[in-house]
Amino acid sequence: MGSQQILLVVVGVVIVGVMIAVGLFMFRDQAAATARDSISNDLVALATGSQKYYRRPSTFGGGGNSFGGLTMSKLTTRGSNANGDYALSPDPVPPGTTMITITGTGLETGNDGSTPVKLTMTVMADSILLVMNN
Repeated sequence: MGSQQILLVVVGVVIVGVMIAVGLFMFRDQAAATARDSISNDLVALATGSQKYYRRPSTFGGGGNSFGGLTMSKLTTRGSNANGDYALSPDPVPPGTTMITITGTGLETGNDGSTPVKLTMTVMADSILLVMNN
């Protein structure tokens, strides 16, 4: 083989290596974004259930305009699923509480490259606030 042919092979190997690395980074970013979307959807469903509990009269098993008495087990039968783990804070919710926090921790690695995707949803009687922690 001539030196020109060896140079072409080396350049080809370098280009293929760079393309593989770029593909891996794109896949990892997409996996984290998908995890965030899935956790966000789950948190919205849990927040909706929380607001439903808030509005339901206490005589019918609700909070009677309070999140008091709400537990994670009243929102869902499982605190985790294929998307991640979910936690209610405080759990159980004390009487008279008008704001709760639900945290979702995913299985994929987040933006920092070392800890899992994590989203926090603050639920009030008439609104929700979603914060992406990682």
